[in-house]
Amino acid sequence: MTAGSALAIDVKAAVLRIDYPTLLPISRYDLPPADLGFAGAALADEDNGTTGGFLGHTYETTTVAVSPEEADAAMAQILADGIKLVVILSRTEDLLRLTDQAAAAGALVFNARAADNALRDDACRGNLLHTAPSHGMMADAVAQFAVWKKWTDWFLISGSNPQDIALAEAYRKAARKFGAEIVEERSFEDTGGSRRTDSGHVLVQRQLPAFTQEAEEHDVVIAADETDYFARYLSYHLWTPRPVMGSGGLVPTTFHGAHEAYGATQYQTRFEELTGRYAKPEDYNVWLALRVVGEAVTRANTAAPDGVRDYAISDEFELAAFKGQKVTFRNWNGQLRQPVLLYDGTITVSVSPQDGFLHQTSPLDTMGLDRPESSCTAFE
Repeated sequence: MTAGSALAIDVKAAVLRIDYPTLLPISRYDLPPADLGFAGAALADEDNGTTGGFLGHTYETTTVAVSPEEADAAMAQILADGIKLVVILSRTEDLLRLTDQAAAAGALVFNARAADNALRDDACRGNLLHTAPSHGMMADAVAQFAVWKKWTDWFLISGSNPQDIALAEAYRKAARKFGAEIVEERSFEDTGGSRRTDSGHVLVQRQLPAFTQEAEEHDVVIAADETDYFARYLSYHLWTPRPVMGSGGLVPTTFHGAHEAYGATQYQTRFEELTGRYAKPEDYNVWLALRVVGEAVTRANTAAPDGVRDYAISDEFELAAFKGQKVTFRNWNGQLRQPVLLYDGTITVSVSPQDGFLHQTSPLDTMGLDRPESSCTAFE
C-alpha cells in the first residue's frame, strides 16, 4: 500500500489497570512503579506514530488506574468516550466481566496480565486477545529447560492461595507433557503475615530447611508461588541444596530490564529514556497489545475492533518482538505465541522453547494449550 492510498485514521485506545490491595512484595526491587503498564503504552504510541506519521495515522492512548470497585464505571466511561480498543491489567474475574461489558459495546480487549489457563480454554471470549502468557506457557517453558538439563525428578512446592494452586496444576501438567516426574509435593501455608519485616529472613532461615527436610531424592525444586509469599527465599534455604525454578530462582517471564538479545537493547534504551526506569513484564505486554493494533492499522488499514481482531488472528499477521522470532496469535483461542525468557534476576539464562522440542506447526505451540487441548469455541 502506498502512502497515497492510505486512509487517515485516528486510533484511540485505552489501558485500564486495576490496582488491588496487596501486601508489599518480598523485595523493594519489585515495588510497582506508578506508571506500570502505562509506560509501555507511551512507548507503543511513539513506535506506532513513527510509521503512522507517513500514512496519516495518529495514535492516542488513555490510561486509567482504578480500584476493583471502580472498574465497571471506568470501563463504562471508556466505552462512552467511543474507545473500542482496550488493554486490561487485572485479575481473571474482573477481566471476564469487563470483557463482556466491552463486547456489548462492540469493543476489543487485550489481556496484559491474567495468566489463568481457563481464559484460553472454556472461559475464552471472542473479543479477548492475550498478550500475557498463560500459566501453562510459563510452566512449560520451565519444564522444557529442566528436561533439557535432564533434571527430571521434581520436588514441587506450592503456595496455598488459589492462584498458587492453579500454577501448581500447570506444573503437574507440564511434568506429564514432557516426561518429568514429581517425586514429592508440599504446600507452604500463607498465614497472612508480612513478607518483608526486619525478622523476615531470620524466620525463613529457620522455617524453610525444616519444611524441606526428608524430601524424596530430587534434581530440582519447582516453586508455584504466584502470590510472592515464599519462593524467592527457597534458594540457599533448602535442606538439600538443589536448583530452584519457577516462582523463585530461575523464573519464566515475558520481559525484563536486562534482556538485550535480538535487538532488545534499543527497546530498553528507548523505554528508559522515556520513563527513567527499567521495563517490567506488564509494560512489555501492554506495548505488545498496542503494537498489534498498530500493525493492523498499518497493514490492514483498519482500527475497527473486528478488523483488528480478524487481522491479528489471520495468517498475514506477524510482529517483531525482540525475542528472536516473529510472534503470532493462536487463531483458536486468541493467545499470542511468544518465546518465554528464563531469568535469574540478573540475566537471561535461556529462552524457551528449547532446542529439540518439536511441533508440526510451530515450536512455540509446545508451550501452553495447543489446538487439540483447548475447548475454546469463541473463535470458530
